[in-house]
Amino acid sequence: MAKTKKIHIVNVQKKENESPANLLKRFTRRVQESKILPKAKSLRFKARQQSTLKKKEKALKRIVRQKKVEHLKKLGKID
Repeated sequence: MAKTKKIHIVNVQKKENESPANLLKRFTRRVQESKILPKAKSLRFKARQQSTLKKKEKALKRIVRQKKVEHLKKLGKID
């Protein structure tokens, strides 16, 4: 099943007696309001997946930290 991409189009028409600078300013404001740029920038570089070894190491550190906190709670040193 293919993923569908949403295409966002910002459409700005030149008004009568409007300077190109004002048209450009309106366009950039519309682009910023539509939040297209942050999404495009986030899609530009794909983050690598974490290796299984790193995942396991992170999980072990979390378990050790949890046990340390439990121990300190039993001793009454932290709430």
